[in-house]
Amino acid sequence: MTKRRGGFLAAFLAAAVLAAGFVVLYSWYGTGPLEQDKTFIVMTGDSLNGVAAELEKEGAVGSARSFSIKARVFGGGSPIKAGEFLLPAGASPSHILSIIQSDDVIRRLVTIPEGMPSIMVHERLMAQPHLKGEIPIPAEGSVLPDSYDFERGASRESVLRRMQAAMRKTLVAAWAKRAPGVAVSTPQEALVLAAIVEKETGKPSERRKVAGLYSNRLRRGMLLQADPTIIYPITQGKPLGRRIRQSEIQALNDYNTYTMVGLPKGPITNPGRESIEAVLNPVRTDALYMVADGTGGHAFAATLKEHNANVEKWFAIRRGRGEL
Repeated sequence: MTKRRGGFLAAFLAAAVLAAGFVVLYSWYGTGPLEQDKTFIVMTGDSLNGVAAELEKEGAVGSARSFSIKARVFGGGSPIKAGEFLLPAGASPSHILSIIQSDDVIRRLVTIPEGMPSIMVHERLMAQPHLKGEIPIPAEGSVLPDSYDFERGASRESVLRRMQAAMRKTLVAAWAKRAPGVAVSTPQEALVLAAIVEKETGKPSERRKVAGLYSNRLRRGMLLQADPTIIYPITQGKPLGRRIRQSEIQALNDYNTYTMVGLPKGPITNPGRESIEAVLNPVRTDALYMVADGTGGHAFAATLKEHNANVEKWFAIRRGRGEL
């Protein structure tokens, strides 16, 4: 009888231990209390206990003390990482620990469109609430338009440095692949002309032909007569918001290609890869003139007579729209 009781007690204790172990394991690996996906930030220098307390406060774990203890027992010894993480609804404490021990931080994007001038690049970076620190307005043409990812809390300076490094790399690569006999003599001149091409056409299919037209004018010593070069000294590249005045067309400065031969003293915007490549591999064309054609593109001409006829067609379109 005593043996039976002893065997029963041992079995009971074993079952109790197994049950307790199941409860412990389920509380670590089972479904957690988080009701919906949540972002969670671990700051540099945060301790495990401090993070656990914050997780309990945010409703991601039931007990900070329990999380801390089990993290040390079951966590494998890997440190927690600083960053912003996404905790999914119902994530177990084990899953949460693995997330904050990983490099799977939330990446955010800031996008610089082709042809965005540097003053607006500065405004966009300064308006990004998840970046920190001050930056000056970058040099015009120094930023490569693209989408750049970053972690919450990154410095604006670090993001800007990457944008500028991308432009330098792109320009070097494009210059190395330039066609023979291009109209520009240096990578900087290519950048300046690419900025004009970027602002003169919003039609990707036209870029190389526009680049060819301006290359022809440069070679012949003709005025480039690019309207965006009139606007840049007035607005630093922002939209003018009105028609260009005659006095502005006649203004003497280092940008206005209506009153100076050759390229402006610097870029008038941040050109994209395609515009840079267009300038360094332009279409071979006899075009010297262009005017809007009413479709978002341009009508090209090799002679002034052809060009004047295209201008008349454009004026007729504008009259039909009630713009004149």
